[in-house]
Amino acid sequence: MQTLEQLRAGALQGATRLQLRGGLTDFPREIFDLADTLEILDLTGNALCALPDDLPRLHKLRILFCSNNRFTELPAMLGRMPALTMVGFRANRITSVPATALPPALRWLVLTDNQIAHLPDALGRRPALQKLMLAGNRLRALPDTMAELHQLELLRLSANAFEALPDWLPTLPRLAWLACAGNPWGAGRAQAMRAAPAAAIGWQQLTLHEQLGEGASGMIFRADWRHSAGQDKGSTPVAVKLYKSDMTSDGSPLNEMAACVAAGRHPNLIPVLGRVTGHPEQAHGLVMALLDPGFVNLAGPPSFASCTRDVYDDGKRLDWPAMLAIAHGVAAAAAQLHQRGIVHGDLYAHNILHDAAGRCVLSDFGAAAFYDPAAPLSAPLQRLEVRAFGLLLEELLALSAPPAALRAGLAALQAACVAPDVTARPLFGTVVTRLHALRQDAIDRPR
Repeated sequence: MQTLEQLRAGALQGATRLQLRGGLTDFPREIFDLADTLEILDLTGNALCALPDDLPRLHKLRILFCSNNRFTELPAMLGRMPALTMVGFRANRITSVPATALPPALRWLVLTDNQIAHLPDALGRRPALQKLMLAGNRLRALPDTMAELHQLELLRLSANAFEALPDWLPTLPRLAWLACAGNPWGAGRAQAMRAAPAAAIGWQQLTLHEQLGEGASGMIFRADWRHSAGQDKGSTPVAVKLYKSDMTSDGSPLNEMAACVAAGRHPNLIPVLGRVTGHPEQAHGLVMALLDPGFVNLAGPPSFASCTRDVYDDGKRLDWPAMLAIAHGVAAAAAQLHQRGIVHGDLYAHNILHDAAGRCVLSDFGAAAFYDPAAPLSAPLQRLEVRAFGLLLEELLALSAPPAALRAGLAALQAACVAPDVTARPLFGTVVTRLHALRQDAIDRPR
């Protein structure tokens, strides 16, 4: 992070990226001294409520972050910035999104945690749009023009006021990651928690140790769980996830808790042992089984450049039996979720933990949503997630070298999962059956 003093002293000449914090109430005009080089501008965490009308002078700017400020309107001049592809205004006070505020090359728009009740028709006329984050607003509908967003792959609608999802939404040919919990249309988390209650584990029974990880919704710690307070009956090593109370890019952390519990036991899901009670700061939390330290993330999350696709370590490879075990395990876990009326919403390699032998678990339920399996929307929602699996399978195939017959069978399944016609995609029950048959055939085939 740079400082305003460095900027004013001319020490940042030639910078392509600028990040300024420190309670700014006005846009520093010295930023225009970087107009010929600046590509990424991050003004998150200040007290700004406006940007200058001549901001388009930053003619090379591709990415703009102004989250956690005091904007009440998405600035109109952004639409006059042809190079701008990513715009982030999370956690402001925005009520108005003018049509003129949408850059023509817009690819990634973040308006999470604002007060937006209406979006302009122009949003559906941004053909490059791939990623749209709208959780935590006051939306009841989306513009029908969005049915033309044929490049849209990730959409976050959680914690709004939708009585129903648009009929055209499940027909978008590339949509794969949809978060829509916390709206009146879906099954409620309270109902789901009643159907699958979790044991109460008192905070005083837990001893936390080092932090194991952190996501948008909370932090995970290694811990010891004493099974009976006040008695020496030993303890069990566990993982404890403590949730943040604020809105995340995916929606409410409380919905994630409910989905984790309702998902049930499965070899490819992390077992939930109970929920934390009696936290001194009233934080919500879950106690989960502690994974073997040999488990690692299959990939890293998307980058600015990849937008919706995960980033793998250079040189990462998988033996084909491990690759096939991961594919089968993830599909089987997703099939159970769908049987229980849950869509994961974020079926990505970066949310899969695996070891060298191909053991794996699907984690991070931050984008999960409950739905009625008997409702007409059920199958279309499931098939959106099947596309996400198809993209994952494509990546797994690129990491491995299976025998020719197995590769051909997996490639055919992968193509079916990402078919542009959503209704032509198989459901996860069929995917699991086909993977099992391919796996058995590969094992039985003479080498």
